[in-house]
Amino acid sequence: MEYKQWYMEYKIHKNRPGLLGDIASLLGMLEVNILTINGVEDRTRGMLLQTDDEMKIELLGKLLQKVDNITLNKLRPPTLVDRLAVRHGRYIERDSDDRKTFRFTRDELGLLVDFLGELFKRDGHQVIGLRGMPRVGKTESIIAGSVCSNKRWTFVSSTLLRQTVRSQLSGDEMNPNNIFIIDGIVSTMRANERHYALLQEIMAMPATKVIEHPDIFVKESHYDYSHFTTIIELRNTPEEEISYDSITSGLNDF
Repeated sequence: MEYKQWYMEYKIHKNRPGLLGDIASLLGMLEVNILTINGVEDRTRGMLLQTDDEMKIELLGKLLQKVDNITLNKLRPPTLVDRLAVRHGRYIERDSDDRKTFRFTRDELGLLVDFLGELFKRDGHQVIGLRGMPRVGKTESIIAGSVCSNKRWTFVSSTLLRQTVRSQLSGDEMNPNNIFIIDGIVSTMRANERHYALLQEIMAMPATKVIEHPDIFVKESHYDYSHFTTIIELRNTPEEEISYDSITSGLNDF
């Protein structure tokens, strides 16, 4: 019998003594295993469950709807966001209009690195855009996420230490299992034709590409937002505006 995982989340209206024990006992009687449990945001608890019988999950949902003091919010196969919410005790903010856009602040770098690490573990074609002002932690997060996923990273273009504009990569560097890091401003506004030819070759590969400053990349190239599988925004504070005026003008210093 195959065991499957489920994500359960409920909101607590009155956190009476023994409430968690009652729910754990119910799960125990149904022989549903609790893999992970954590508070998720305010007065909400999330659990990662495991069972070999889908009918038990259906029955669990019906029973919990009858439990006083809680409201069952979610009972479903876990998404990546669900797993990270249980692991870190907080949800990743997601754009209500564009569901592939996720928002982080600098004090959530640990959560961002974990999120990137899980994305990087996925095989196949991925294009991840990363918006953010200089020195907010974009490149460092990408490298740390690569380490978490046990993947090698390759700089195609960057301004981390000095301006990097590659016109060719070695055979080892062109491995589709690598994480390709691209500075969208440098690659489109400061690069030559040989670099752009390399960029097109990498973009066509079934590999993970992370593009910093994706809006400039789209504006200055023939690629558009449909090429991106995920967009991430990283800010120093939730209110910070991501502006490209100072970033693009600063390139003239090179």
